[in-house]
Amino acid sequence: MSAPAQPRPSDSRDHRSGHLREPRDAARAPGRRGGYAGSLLVSLTMLVLVNVWPGWEAVPFLTGRTVLVIGAVNASIVARAVADLVNIVLDLPRVRALGDIVSIGFGLAAIIQVWQVFPLDVIGTAWEVVARVLLVIGFVGSGIGILEAFVRLVRGNFPRM
Repeated sequence: MSAPAQPRPSDSRDHRSGHLREPRDAARAPGRRGGYAGSLLVSLTMLVLVNVWPGWEAVPFLTGRTVLVIGAVNASIVARAVADLVNIVLDLPRVRALGDIVSIGFGLAAIIQVWQVFPLDVIGTAWEVVARVLLVIGFVGSGIGILEAFVRLVRGNFPRM
């Protein structure tokens, strides 16, 4: 006859001492918050560069049709900035996943609008093909990112790093 099975300590306990330990996600929170702050800083910098100085007009390969897509591009940048700001304050897995879905969705809308308007002065050159391929990669990557964030939203955990 075999000995009765010993209860296994939960994942939140040190398996040697049996004492409660801090969850791994909580231990990584300061690093994540720093990442959110860095991303927020990049978003705000992009807004200034695109809209204030030097402005999108300073980019030589953008045409006057850029005004037709700049709103969608700005909305995408603002959505990411808002999501990062919320993540700095709350740092919750489901909130982060929802913010990722929303911000990637705005980015996807901007990619689609850029594809339709195509405000780049490269039509008829090899650079047009390069630009279109990059837009397709962005489209596919956005779809994958939304699906991955949806899985995180349902599961309620941070991605493993």
